[in-house]
Formats: sequence, C-alpha cells, structure tokens
Amino acid sequence: MAVSTPSHFQLAQRTSSHPRVLSSSFLGSNRAFLSHRQTLHVTSQRQICIGLPHLHPIVATVSTETPPSPTVASSHNKVPGLPTILIAEKLGEGGLELLRKVANVDCSYNLTQEDLCAKVSLCDALIVRSGTKVTREVFEASKGRLKVVGRAGVGIDNVDLHAATEFGCLVVNAPTANTVAAAEHGIALLVAMARNVPQASASLKAGKWQRNKFTGVSLVGKTLGVMGFGKVGSEVARRAKGLGMHVIAHDPYASEDRAHAIGVDLVSFDEALARSDFLSLHMPLTPSTDKIFNSESFAKCKKGVRIINVARGGVIDEEALLHALDSGIVAQAALDVFTVEPPKEGNKLVTHEKVIVTPHLGASTIEAQEGVAIEIAEAVAGALQGELAATAVNAPMVPKEVLDELTPYVSLAEKLGRLAIQLVAASGVKNVKVSYSSARDGDDLDTRLLRAMIIKGLIEPISDAYVNLVNADFIAKQRGLKVIEARELCDGSPEVPLQTIVIKIANVQSRFATALSDSGEITLEGRVKERIPHLCKVGEFDVDASLEGSVILTRQQDQPGMIGIVGNILGDENINVNFMSVGRIAPRKEALMAIGLDDEPTQAALKRIGSIPELQEYVYLKL
Repeated sequence: MAVSTPSHFQLAQRTSSHPRVLSSSFLGSNRAFLSHRQTLHVTSQRQICIGLPHLHPIVATVSTETPPSPTVASSHNKVPGLPTILIAEKLGEGGLELLRKVANVDCSYNLTQEDLCAKVSLCDALIVRSGTKVTREVFEASKGRLKVVGRAGVGIDNVDLHAATEFGCLVVNAPTANTVAAAEHGIALLVAMARNVPQASASLKAGKWQRNKFTGVSLVGKTLGVMGFGKVGSEVARRAKGLGMHVIAHDPYASEDRAHAIGVDLVSFDEALARSDFLSLHMPLTPSTDKIFNSESFAKCKKGVRIINVARGGVIDEEALLHALDSGIVAQAALDVFTVEPPKEGNKLVTHEKVIVTPHLGASTIEAQEGVAIEIAEAVAGALQGELAATAVNAPMVPKEVLDELTPYVSLAEKLGRLAIQLVAASGVKNVKVSYSSARDGDDLDTRLLRAMIIKGLIEPISDAYVNLVNADFIAKQRGLKVIEARELCDGSPEVPLQTIVIKIANVQSRFATALSDSGEITLEGRVKERIPHLCKVGEFDVDASLEGSVILTRQQDQPGMIGIVGNILGDENINVNFMSVGRIAPRKEALMAIGLDDEPTQAALKRIGSIPELQEYVYLKL
C-alpha cells in the first residue's frame, strides 16, 4: 500500500448531490457534524485574504456584533499585541483617532532618510504625504516587517512601488477625499490667472492703482483641454462647463460614455494641444508622462495657451515651459506643483511675471485634510486586519461589489493551490494550468485576484517566502512558476461568477496517485456552494469535501464496511469527524473517500488507517 506522510492542507465544508455525504448516523461511535464557519470581528463589511506576512491569512465572515474597543495607544504608551503605525507627516485628527483604536501610533514628523530607515524596522505600517520619500532603502531597512504604506493623497511617485511589491508591502492611497478640493483649486487658479488676480493684488498692496495693466480674458466660450480625465479631471470639467467653457479631454483610459455624460469630447493628445485656449493637467506622473509637456508639445499648442497644473510637477519640463513663456507660445501658467518641492531659491518660474504659483495647496482645505486622513486610516487599518483595500495601488484593484461576490472564490483558489502543491511528491513544478468555468463572458470576469491566491497557495507551503496579493506574480516569476489561465463558457446563471476552478499540474509525481487524471496530471476541481469552498473532484473521482479543518483522502474498493472501519479507528482515537464523502466511478469498483476532521489525528491513528488491508493508499492533508 502507498502511504503518504502528513502534509499541510486545510479544507472547508461543502455539500454536493453527487458524491455520498454521510451524516453522524452512519459513523457509529464517531459522531460527525457539519462545522460552522467561524466569525471574525472586523471594522469593515469587506473582508478578504491578503496574506500579510504577520497575519494568519483568512477569509472571514463578518460578525454583526460590535467588537470591543481596544485600549487607546500612543507612541508613549504602547499596547502589547497591537501593530505599530508610523505617521511620518501631519495627519488629520480624525484619522489619528481611528488608528489609535487599532494600533500603536508613532507620530514622528520631518524625519531624515536615516531616521526613517531606523524607525521602519519597528513598524508594521507607514503613512506619508508627498514630502517623504519611501525608497528601496526604506523597505530594505524594514527587514520585512513593514506590511503597509499609506499615501495620504493621490500621487504615489514618492513611493518605490517596485521595491514595495518585491518586499510584499501593500501600498494604498486616498484618491477620493481630496478630489473636490483639488478640482476647486484648479478652477481657482484658472480664474485667478485669467483675471490676473495675484498680480493685481500685489500691485495694489504696493500702493499702485493699475487697472489697465491687469486686463484679463473671459472664460465664456473658451476651450479648456483637460489632460487626464480621472476623478479630479472630470470634476474640473463639470465646473468649467458651469463657467460657460467648451471642454475637451485627453485620456487614453477614459470611457467615452462617461465623458459624454458630462458633455465632454475625448480627443487625441495632439488635438487637445492644438484646440485648447486653456490646458488643465490632471495626469499621474509615470514613465510615459514624465516631462510629457516639453518643447515638442508646446510647439503643437495653440499660440497664447494658458496652462494650469495641480497634478504632478514632473509632467512639465520646466525649462521648456520657461522658454515657451518667454517666446509667447504660452501666455500664462498657474502652477501648484513643481518637479522639486519646495522649488529651489531663485527658480525662474516662481518669479516669472506671467506665472502664478501656490505651494502645493491642491488638497489643502480643512474638509479635504480630514477626509484624506480618515480615508487613508481606514485603508491602512483594514489592510493590517487582512482586508484588501479598494485603493490598493500595487495589488489587484477590485470594486467592493466584485470583492464581496468573489470572496468565497478567493478562498477556494488559495486552498486548491495549497492542495495541489502538497500532492506533488517532489519539487520542480514549472507550469500550472488553471481553468475557470463560468456562464459569464470573459470580459466580465476579472481573474487577477484568483490567480494571485492560487500562486499564494502553490508557493507558501513549500517555501519560507511570504506570498500575498502584492508580490504573488513577482515571486512566481522569480521561482520560474508559470500559471497558464483559460476560461470556459458553461451553462448556468450569469449571476454566479464562477461554476468551477480546475487546477492541473503535469510532469510531476504525486504523493497520492489517485489525484492523477487519465492524462497523468494532478487534477483538482473546486466549486463554491452557499459561499463555502468545496473540493468536488480529485483526479477522475467525484468527491464532496468541504475545504475546512483537515482531511484524509483514501482510495479503496467500494465495498461494505470500509466507512465503518475508518470511522471506528478515528473514534477510538477520540478524533471527531465532521464529514465523510465517498466518490466512485462505478459500484464495487475503486472509490475515493474524503474524511473531514475537527481534530489533528495522532501518528498512531494514521498508522492504523495505513494498515487497513483494503486501502490502496491514503494521504493526510492539513492547512
């Protein structure tokens, strides 16, 4: 008989109409019961496995009870057992108050890079604004402890995302709370520039009365080109329409339907430059947008264009803008952001008579500051509790409604991965085939989250690597593991996102030969029933095993007495069974039995099961 030593695999409960699922009445002295899902107190209605290194990754149901309030913590009175969050720049009191309920909070502002590196090794999370550089050196100095970096604002160009991903650190931002504030500031600069308000104010304060010098231009009927049609850009467009302006926009990722709903025409980059009287910049700073407004771009602009930038300073080549202002190609500029902040003393753009400037005030309203603080605090606190923040920057972005729908499938994906890799007799897995069966069209099923969790399940049990949604693809590539995905359209209700997930691993030996399909691949199939993950097929055998607790899989002839023999052994050893399922190809032929356990079996119990003459092989699996 083939016998496998204990491994690590966890199963959770499922019920099926095809394999036989036996209640306690079939098990004699060993009373079986269907175990209930445990609950976890959480602060959000969205709970999902993110596999943060210091946490036991789980997918939990949401309790309706109110959790007890933890002791308020501060940097001077640390509470053992709570995570530590370093606040490196000023944060609104509402956010601090929220964080102090769930963590030890260390507010240390104006840190040097050396001081920051020294502190992060003692912290689980870090929150910054735009003034702190979170470099590779910071992640290296954290020695793996830093789990979350929160950017209190939208732009994340001050965070090394590649390093964060490599070190498995989630990066979240707060993109919505300051949207209105940034849009309002953009409009304020637009109007102030058009009417020369700052220059006229400075002149009058200097004792001069120069009405003719500061004659401005009207906005009505002018064309505003919104460069970047995201949240802020679209809000600027709405307000500009209210001022009587004609608005066009350029954004390669924007929806035509959303633009038309606001009354905005989407155009190419060059067309926006050629047609706009005013250009309002709202694009992120990326390798493709770095200095995108340069000498070549300005040469394509309508002569006398006026430019507003409340996005990121680096999208403008400042030397090129200075030349365009001096040559008259650009009539005026209104800048809230700069390539280097604060600008160096003597910066010619800051002192230029055709330029109005503000010191990065886009999000600087009382309401926005408080909103950003609360938004980033909720995201960081949630991530530390195992949730996937909807504002995650370097992990799959999943809307809340999709997240709620996919939660049990995320759990299923990870557990199938864990089962598959632990059925492999030796290392060397290079290719894994994953098939998603769904009644939905392929475009309506985002599998990135599921793929990440399959990778997590495949790698974590056989390595010392911490794998989570952030670094799953990176670690898979690093280890030479390729996940090949396929989607199959099947009958069923489109209301159900997935019917089954099938994992196949070829060119490997199996610790449990029954798991091999006719094609010689380790083959596992799972589904979700009543939001609970189930294993429904092993190799060529149908089975009904809930993915919870631990499980023993056996292969034997389908004959009377086998269930009782195994059940009695477990009962004698005081090991409680929560389900037993038998799948067979035909009566009296070979059968697969899955026994779900509440208790970890002793070596003596496993040895007795392994000595049953009628058993051809067995394997014990635990998560």
